[in-house]
Amino acid sequence: MGKYFGTDGFRGEANVSLTVEDAYRVGRFLGWYYGQKKGDGRCRVVIGKDTRRSSYMFEYSLVAGLTASGADAYLLHVTTTPSVSYVVRTEEFDCGIMISASHNPYYDNGIKVINERGEKLEEEVIGKIESYLDGKMGEIPFARRDAIGRTVDFSAGRNRYVGYLISIATRSFKNMRVGLDCANGSAFSIAKNVFDALGAETHVISNSPDGLNINTNCGSTHLHKLVQFVKEKHLDVGFAYDGDADRCLAVDENGEIIDGDKIMFICGKYMKEQGTLVNNTIVTTVMSNFGLYKALDREGISYEKTAVGDKYVYENMAQNGHCLGGEQSGHIIFSKHATTGDGILTSLKLMEVILEKKQTLGKLASEVDIYPQVLKNVKVKSKLEAQDDPDVQAEVARVAVELGDTGRILLRQSGTEPLIRVMVEAQTDELCERFVDRVIAVMERKGHCI
Repeated sequence: MGKYFGTDGFRGEANVSLTVEDAYRVGRFLGWYYGQKKGDGRCRVVIGKDTRRSSYMFEYSLVAGLTASGADAYLLHVTTTPSVSYVVRTEEFDCGIMISASHNPYYDNGIKVINERGEKLEEEVIGKIESYLDGKMGEIPFARRDAIGRTVDFSAGRNRYVGYLISIATRSFKNMRVGLDCANGSAFSIAKNVFDALGAETHVISNSPDGLNINTNCGSTHLHKLVQFVKEKHLDVGFAYDGDADRCLAVDENGEIIDGDKIMFICGKYMKEQGTLVNNTIVTTVMSNFGLYKALDREGISYEKTAVGDKYVYENMAQNGHCLGGEQSGHIIFSKHATTGDGILTSLKLMEVILEKKQTLGKLASEVDIYPQVLKNVKVKSKLEAQDDPDVQAEVARVAVELGDTGRILLRQSGTEPLIRVMVEAQTDELCERFVDRVIAVMERKGHCI
């Protein structure tokens, strides 16, 4: 991760840690960089945004920077992150930008940059952007006369993405009662249209964005609203997206929450039965639940673990040819169809399994026993010294031995804060608490804690 760009773009509170000047300069750099890279022609950049109020402000700042550097900016307007990725790779854009802070509150925002292949931007290019932001590479020349870029309305690109999603479905959703929580975000203009077109009886909540209510007590980070909605309306299934709709979590017919781990198991098992689970492998992060791995072992499905972040999941998938991966939080990647997590696509793939197997989501998910988990964040003076302390590591090893094959312990550093995260999964909450507290006690005794 860089100084400004984390695993999911340049994110911060609007006009505090992410300003209009930052956005303008990012636009200036990208317009110049991809123009230089193209060499013999004007570069084309496509931009999408979510529904938060500051997204319009950042859109205009990015457009000003891009066009001042000679790039043409194509505007998808309010749309999802995966739609920007889709449009970049199918319409041969030089890069794409999504203005969104994903599941964060409305006052935050972010700039996600997508390369010409529809993937998250390479670290090498991120380093160059940051060097420019820090004034280390001098000024970029302004375009002049007919070299100045233009702005193009490209809402047609979003419509093509909707058509693509509809084409992925394998059968009609007729007679299926489906609930959608659009988080008052990007999915509001797309999700219902897709499910309606496929014949579902679609019921929607959190679908009236006002610029300030994105992710507010709704969406994939606040599932209580969808749980209640599914129960009250007696729906067959519910799907909740986040602010930019690159995540999806589900609620079954009984109001039980189906997280990303269960979604990966359900889809992975089905794909193995269909002969489409390439390499018989699912890519997860280290935070996936121990119960998922036990279930995959039982089904004879292999798995690989990456650092936290769907960026790292996709990198592993691309390098090794795997076709399914994701995170507990609902970032699920189906590489046959997308190069990033796609919440609406994930809900369509779950619908496929439900319909083809003729089973409820609750029945499909019942094959995974999620283990109790306790995670505590410990504020420390030095993350590296605390984690590498021999006594801390010895205690972690003792806990691992005691857990055996009935659980696991994970110690990892926060990527953005002075924290060590101590996580234990075991058969009971009491065991989890006891083992986590034992490790933290050693950190305290050794003087690492603040």
